[in-house]
Amino acid sequence: MKQKEIMLNTLLKENSFIGELTSEEIGNDHISSGIDTPMTANAFSITEEEKIAKIELCFKEIMETLGLDLNDDSLKGTPNRVAKMYVKEIFNGLDPSNKPSIKLFENKYHYNQMLVEKDITFYSNCEHHFVPFFGKAHVAYISNGSVIGLSKLNRIVNYYAKRPQVQERLTMQIARELKEILKTEDIAVIINAKHLCVSSRGIKDDSSSTITSFYGGKFADEHTKKEFLSYLNIKTGN
Repeated sequence: MKQKEIMLNTLLKENSFIGELTSEEIGNDHISSGIDTPMTANAFSITEEEKIAKIELCFKEIMETLGLDLNDDSLKGTPNRVAKMYVKEIFNGLDPSNKPSIKLFENKYHYNQMLVEKDITFYSNCEHHFVPFFGKAHVAYISNGSVIGLSKLNRIVNYYAKRPQVQERLTMQIARELKEILKTEDIAVIINAKHLCVSSRGIKDDSSSTITSFYGGKFADEHTKKEFLSYLNIKTGN
């Protein structure tokens, strides 16, 4: 499988010329503008139900503009279904109230090696075209005295995936969250994803996938990094 590896340490360099690019160029090149998801100041000034009602009206207009007959039994409920799906499902990671509650536990086993949770399945949506990208996330940390439940690692990944995203940002948001929760720099995150905006439109390349990575603290050491990658069956160039 052909893979395009995007190393996160080049992201700041890319961002230095974002201002010179058009919105179309930014969308086609999947450039992220920062670690935080861009949100308006009044993002939560209305309720979920009010958001659903507004999105339903907007999506109904989109469908009618496309020439679809909303009197058809199969289509007439679609605007409402899409609105509920946006707010309550695929974009519910935008709402901080949906952030998973994390409880830390003392590392009573004194386990001081890396803990790896691999093959975490996630589904997200590209913020440039609002079409899905999906794949596997692999996360690891070395305890600094505390541990979290394994399922919480999956929940963190999926919380940040459930919003309009850029894969680079998703990778960094997961890493930042784990660093803040666990109070350690010893965090690693790798995401391997397939983007439908690449495979189903534009270049229409169905064989490529995108890999992004973050290595913090001890994981920046080549020996530790190789150990982590060996658990994922990912070979390095050496």
